[in-house]
Amino acid sequence: MSSQSLRAHVGETINVTCPARDSGRGTRKFVCKKPCGINDFTIMSDQPSYGRYTVETSGTGEFIVTISKLQKSDAGTYQCGAGAFTYYDVDVTVVGVVKPTDTEELLNFTSNTTEVKVYTVGPNATLESITRLNNTAALLDIDIISIAKNNKGHASVAFMTYDNMSEILKPTFFPSKKDTVNTMMSTVVSASLPKTTNKTLTNPVNFTLKHIREMDPTGTLYCVYWDKTAWSTNGCVRISEENSNDTICSCTHLSTFALLMQTEKLPESHRLELLSTIAFAVGLTFLFLAVLTFILFRKNSRVSSVLRMNLCICLLLAHLLFLLTQRFLSNISPSAQGACAVFAGILHFLLLSAFVWMFLEAITLFISVKNLSKIKSRRREVLHWKYQLVIGYVVPTLVVGVSVAVQRDGYDSETCWIKLETSYVWSFLGPVCFILAMNLILFITIIITLQCTLMHLSGDVSQIKTSRTMVFKALAQFFILGCPWILGFSIKHGEGVEIIFLLLTSQQGTFIFLVHCVLSEEVKQNQVRKQYKKLWYTLCPHHETNEQMTQNVRTVQSTIYSNDADPSVDLDKKD
Repeated sequence: MSSQSLRAHVGETINVTCPARDSGRGTRKFVCKKPCGINDFTIMSDQPSYGRYTVETSGTGEFIVTISKLQKSDAGTYQCGAGAFTYYDVDVTVVGVVKPTDTEELLNFTSNTTEVKVYTVGPNATLESITRLNNTAALLDIDIISIAKNNKGHASVAFMTYDNMSEILKPTFFPSKKDTVNTMMSTVVSASLPKTTNKTLTNPVNFTLKHIREMDPTGTLYCVYWDKTAWSTNGCVRISEENSNDTICSCTHLSTFALLMQTEKLPESHRLELLSTIAFAVGLTFLFLAVLTFILFRKNSRVSSVLRMNLCICLLLAHLLFLLTQRFLSNISPSAQGACAVFAGILHFLLLSAFVWMFLEAITLFISVKNLSKIKSRRREVLHWKYQLVIGYVVPTLVVGVSVAVQRDGYDSETCWIKLETSYVWSFLGPVCFILAMNLILFITIIITLQCTLMHLSGDVSQIKTSRTMVFKALAQFFILGCPWILGFSIKHGEGVEIIFLLLTSQQGTFIFLVHCVLSEEVKQNQVRKQYKKLWYTLCPHHETNEQMTQNVRTVQSTIYSNDADPSVDLDKKD
């Protein structure tokens, strides 16, 4: 078995010549990279072009395989074969992108997200002016000849652009003033001097960075480079803005560069901000009162409800967390934005849990209504509260956990909520839409069942009426808790929709308190006012009740009147 060795640089093209003297004209020829398996053929003669590989057959003597745009992974030993036999080895060595030269050499290669240009000069280069390297996103002007003079006539410069690097090196990593927003204005680019010993720049390098979005007239542009953990402006200045589409930056060193724009935060309407604060404060107050009411009547099985109490607790914590994060969002420093993402995950869990509890309430009502058709219906047939707790909190935990495991960067560290522009938003909207659809189906089934039960009167009439009231309350609760999130799909369509969404979501607690507490006959029958008064005077024992004050006044009055009637009693008795 004979063999040959080939050596080339990254980005170049090589031809692998394989003899095929012992094969017929119609024999299939192939090349594979060791170790060769049945399905490991790199290319075959009956498929003459595949990606970066092409094959040409010249008679029966040989065939040539061409590999273009070499990559480091292309290095290795290739085997040529004809028919069922492998009989020739080709060793391919791929070295770095810098190819030694005495004059000038330019290498280009691209991928889906990266574009690279490597320019090398030698002692016999004839350049007399600044070298310009250009690609689709930027231009680089560098005095490569002066650098080569400090390196025995040899120097190389690599210029790279990264389409998606801004998702990793985010503009938020640039220190900003309070109430400002950083926006990436260019593709991230990088420049370096590979295979160059003395990397000192004799003259600054200039970058012409093309804008990827429209410039805000009120914004300030910054030429920045990546300094280990954050964007910095040290050594970089903005020379000029050629037009509305390009900006020229000058830097005294090579690194990874970008163009950032810093603008003042769009001043949210003070009216809207005030409305948000007041609305959520009112909603939180009534959610707290609802939870307190359920606790006060926990001994009454008709009033106390594990379902409603946990629903209120989840909404209370979710609304409180949302209010705090949005209220103090501007005070969260870039170094603490990881905590913002954690808060977003907790908020994701709490809201999902609230919807699960609403779903469990619908299931419980469905079971209760089905029991009405039985002559002897037992309450134990309703889903036990222990199972409700497991379902109510374990299911949301699994959804959030799986979502984070699949996509770790699904939470926006700037808004403390889910990234709405990514598919991760369906980790919330998906379960919500499913629960809303299932609840609607359950409520329709419940209403039909109730109507049939009323017609046949196979159950207790008072119990049927009570169940019907509970169903309509739950149905109204379903629309109040669910419909706002349908508006959430169009939240960017205008301030009016945003205000409606804000009012509906913030007043969910108010609605729950009114329907399940204030307007509840069970709560009224258990003297809710007396229970609250009892709690108040337990917390504030120094306050006298009206009854106590009235009784004290009557006692004093009766004493005075008795003294007037009996002269033997001297109120001013002296010793």
